[in-house]
Amino acid sequence: MGYGKHNRSKGGNSSRGQTSRTDLGREDESLPLDQEPEDEAPAVPKVQLAMWDFGQCDAKRCTGRKLARFNLLKELRVNTGFGGVVLSPVGRQCVSREDYDLIKRKGLAVVDCSWARLTDVPFAKLRCTAPRLLPWLVAANPVNYGRPCELSCVEALSAALILCGEEETAELLLGKFKWGHAFLSLNKDILKEYSKCQNSAEIISVQNSWLTQQTQIPKQPPPALKEHVKKDDGESGDESEDDDDDGLPPLERNMNHIKLEDSEEEDDNSE
Repeated sequence: MGYGKHNRSKGGNSSRGQTSRTDLGREDESLPLDQEPEDEAPAVPKVQLAMWDFGQCDAKRCTGRKLARFNLLKELRVNTGFGGVVLSPVGRQCVSREDYDLIKRKGLAVVDCSWARLTDVPFAKLRCTAPRLLPWLVAANPVNYGRPCELSCVEALSAALILCGEEETAELLLGKFKWGHAFLSLNKDILKEYSKCQNSAEIISVQNSWLTQQTQIPKQPPPALKEHVKKDDGESGDESEDDDDDGLPPLERNMNHIKLEDSEEEDDNSE
């Protein structure tokens, strides 16, 4: 419509300035776009992800809560049931490809807790039908870099997805952290072997064979490597936040942690 107005100028005379601007506008429209549209929809996980958080780690460094702030993961209340696969210390078998159908239909969740404080977690109240464990893997997060079996929430979820064949979603989650690529690098060979397995028994067999072949499994990371990951993550001290938090909504209070504290106070008063 704007171009038509210029063509209907009185007397048939149009100024050069108007013609020049009109032609330039048409040329600009025909130019190829080097950048993607700013309003492009963000990537969405192919499976539903969730987490029970019991406030046993620093909220500012909790990878699960950060995923929730990216709207990639849903936080669950204690009494909320979950019908999919749940990564939990009370699991009796490893997650594997045989769980993938359930994960696609019902989702994947993780219980965010510390192995040192398992007695503080009300596992009996967490209604889940398919609790699962993870096999031996090495952490790459800045807090526990290089330590076996001390994975963060994002590492645990990503590992489970890779074992089930859902690498794309795993890379989406790890891509939200500057150190995420390190988890894949540290565990490249063993993840490749795990991903070939079809069930939990095969994964356990691969794990045991792998650990037998390792002449030395370091319990502590080399100081230089750990320092490198910390710098890559933007950490300069204990009080620093992850530098990827810009633009994210503020952290909310952990209702599961609050309820646990209230129940402990009630127990103390009753005594």
